[in-house]
Amino acid sequence: MRIGDLSAATGASARSLRYYEEQGLLASTRSGGGQRHYPSTAVDRVSLIQSLLSAGLNSAAILDVLPCISNEAIRTPWLADRLTSELDRVNKQIEDLHRTRDILAGLVEEYRVDQPRSQETAS
Repeated sequence: MRIGDLSAATGASARSLRYYEEQGLLASTRSGGGQRHYPSTAVDRVSLIQSLLSAGLNSAAILDVLPCISNEAIRTPWLADRLTSELDRVNKQIEDLHRTRDILAGLVEEYRVDQPRSQETAS
């Protein structure tokens, strides 16, 4: 399967596929003319990479967990621990975003122009 075929099958741009390859997340062979050729399993691999990226993992984290996810024979409790630490990181980001949202909502209320000001702030 050539890069254009893989791109069409996964929705990933050719640039993303080359990036995945540079990061060691995806492998291809080269033809005599230098064209990349991917195995049929690359569609599932790219889908998994996209899912992990959507879950907030960076390339380095994906490189860590991908072998364990892809091969049940080498799955260990480490994988669950690693994914749990990623989940904890995302939960912390969500908490921080909730705080930021609350602060912004308070500022919107405080400085809203269309609402009458109280007597204390009008003086």
